[in-house]
Amino acid sequence: MTALAHEAPWADTGPADQDTPRPELDEVLWQAWESMELPEGFHAEIVEGFIEVSPTGCYAHSQIANKLRRAADRYLADSPYAGHQDTNVIHGRKVWIPDVLIALEDAEEQDVVEHGVGINASAVKVVVEVVSPGHNSITRDRVRKRRAYARAGIPVYVLVDDHDLRGTVTVFTSPAPGKADYAAEHHVPYGTDIALPEGPAKGFVIGEAITGG
Repeated sequence: MTALAHEAPWADTGPADQDTPRPELDEVLWQAWESMELPEGFHAEIVEGFIEVSPTGCYAHSQIANKLRRAADRYLADSPYAGHQDTNVIHGRKVWIPDVLIALEDAEEQDVVEHGVGINASAVKVVVEVVSPGHNSITRDRVRKRRAYARAGIPVYVLVDDHDLRGTVTVFTSPAPGKADYAAEHHVPYGTDIALPEGPAKGFVIGEAITGG
């Protein structure tokens, strides 16, 4: 992962302020992000005052994400919601690309941003990140994206973490945007079923069939 923009100098005032740089920096980062032409196999996000360029996931990473998205689609088959991948989630001038998200299969017109460049975070019910190897990637998913998704008020954040002991799944709920955190979390090791507690995918189980034992 490579950071392409300097962190804002006021970003050390506390976690709740790190995603709110001055409007002009927000706009500069957004314009730079829009103009980027990346080689195949890379994507860019705007996270807490940085443009971060990351390679797409390795096989094990993508296998978990693909299994989870397909299982979610089966679970949601009789609802208007679906699992999505490779979708830009937009919050103000921030951009994130979760490994999986759950939103309406056909987004409402008002939720599609900037001529189709992405979907509003307010329309997203669940985000899932499968942690990638490397210190920066691990910190991004465990810390920076947890804060960012909470600030955006996304109701459920699922963290599938290959790099925590022998693997863990954590479900974060009850976002507190002002505190840049989730008030509730439930944490289980790989091989133990964990069900989403709310939203259109309430009751959807993440277990050994998705993560492995």
